Amino acid sequence: MELFILFSSLITLAAFFSYLNVKFFRLPSGISLMLMGVVAALGVIIAGYFSAGFTEMVREKILLIDFSEFLLGILLSFLLFAGSLHVSITDLRESSKSIISFATVGTLISTAAVGFALFYILPLFGQEAPLIYCLLFGALISPTDPIAVMGILKKANLSKKIETNIVGESLFNDGIGVVIFATLLKIAVAGTDSFGPKDITLLFLQEAAGGILAGIVIGYIGYRLMKSIDHFQTEILISLAMVMGGYSLCHYLHVSGPLAMVVAGIMTGNRGRRLAMSDMTRDYLEKFWEVTDEVLNAVLFMLIGLEVVIVAFDLDYFFIGMIMVFVIILARFFSLYFPSLVFRFNKSLGNKSLLIMTWGGLRGGISIALSLSLPPSPFKNIIVSITFVIVIFSIIVQGVTVEKVIKKLRD
Repeated sequence: MELFILFSSLITLAAFFSYLNVKFFRLPSGISLMLMGVVAALGVIIAGYFSAGFTEMVREKILLIDFSEFLLGILLSFLLFAGSLHVSITDLRESSKSIISFATVGTLISTAAVGFALFYILPLFGQEAPLIYCLLFGALISPTDPIAVMGILKKANLSKKIETNIVGESLFNDGIGVVIFATLLKIAVAGTDSFGPKDITLLFLQEAAGGILAGIVIGYIGYRLMKSIDHFQTEILISLAMVMGGYSLCHYLHVSGPLAMVVAGIMTGNRGRRLAMSDMTRDYLEKFWEVTDEVLNAVLFMLIGLEVVIVAFDLDYFFIGMIMVFVIILARFFSLYFPSLVFRFNKSLGNKSLLIMTWGGLRGGISIALSLSLPPSPFKNIIVSITFVIVIFSIIVQGVTVEKVIKKLRD
């Protein structure tokens, strides 16, 4: 019952703040909910100074939700599937070279650059962490969050090519980033002696290639089932089964669930929507997943803001986080520029497009969830705290200004 009350409170707060935003502020929904969640969290902390135990009581309630498990194990499957339904496979094919390069080579470059930078910055503040943990931080913070990106760039009026690159890259580099994180975590736990280059390669291939293959199978089975009937209620249930059953199967098979959901969503949103659905089914399915996406996003961003209550912040962590914000932005640009130069599509995109992709590459809940999923260690708290600083800056500052940056670069 306590969990039900907690979720009821989250939904009520999200509805109230969404109303205020639509009525008065008119910010992108993700930004407004994150901002108001942070304000609510600060209100709880301040109230704690006047009412002993109040903040602790709220912290205990929030801790009833394992945020990492909630996002990575439940929400992520729904949000990635819903987001990828609207991605055109034709547009993806046209930009496939750049999207694949950015999602793989770019994520690896950013992971290494951010990890090494943190390793050398920490001692300046009297802190330290092994290189492998710094690289883990690089892996969890490098992928752009498709949930935050798609929610905030909807009103940015980007060109089709740039929008496809940002959304396509964020959908795929999310899966790749989780695979890199899982690989590095295994090295950190098992050590390089028992987990060598061959094991790393096999794990990476199993997670990434296995996830893509699972997505194709899930998408194809869903397509065939939907094509054989014309009953929108059942077809919506089939899409739910693809997400929930498919994601659970990926977890059991130890392959990348996020990549599987992206592939299955793209197949359903293109071939399935075009060839397997009547107009009525198409309309109901689109509206169902649009509402599902909005509700889950509202809960997610509100929860991210309120999670501030459970983080043990230190002033040094804040300053390290702010320095890392600029490091990550620079690493982001280099991780885009280098592949575009090497694979020779820099002329078709142009430096202005890369700058837009750099500033529009937002970090979100996935980074927080991965940081919270780290096993207990002396280095976990600093990584979690720095991650919160970066994510809040990314969504609020970059999210608010991305339209202005795009307009300025276009002029």
